[in-house]
Amino acid sequence: MDSRAFRNAMSCFATGVTVITTKVEEETHGMTANAFMSVSLEPKLITVSIDNRANMLTKIYQSEKFAVNVLADTQQDISMHFANQAKKYEEVPFDILKGVPIIQDALVSVVCEVDRAFEVGDHTLFIGKVEAIHSNNGNPLTFYKGQYGKYEPAEYV
Repeated sequence: MDSRAFRNAMSCFATGVTVITTKVEEETHGMTANAFMSVSLEPKLITVSIDNRANMLTKIYQSEKFAVNVLADTQQDISMHFANQAKKYEEVPFDILKGVPIIQDALVSVVCEVDRAFEVGDHTLFIGKVEAIHSNNGNPLTFYKGQYGKYEPAEYV
């Protein structure tokens, strides 16, 4: 099986869109990711998967903290900015929560301390111990088959 066939198959799993953020010294870093999931309620743990070639990998190791920002359906431009798919924002609007930059108006921002990391294939799974959560009202930005979309509730007929 070639990598493109695998990637196309995995794109059939609709996800939300997140931007992972961290801060090293005084510089804020971010990357768009959709490989994020909740792991445990007690203790509260989440995981993100980061490509071993990504600059964000060393930034998270350095800071030992990161935030997962679940983007709202009005924030596609922010996702594209951090995925290097669009012209750069002059300035992305951030707030600070527990010393970690979070995207303003994200649907949810989850700030974590790195609990542990596992290198698996060409990615590293970071398990984050949740330290704080900030929520806003709105609907999520979605990603399916390589395209952005919006959440729409289904009605049972």
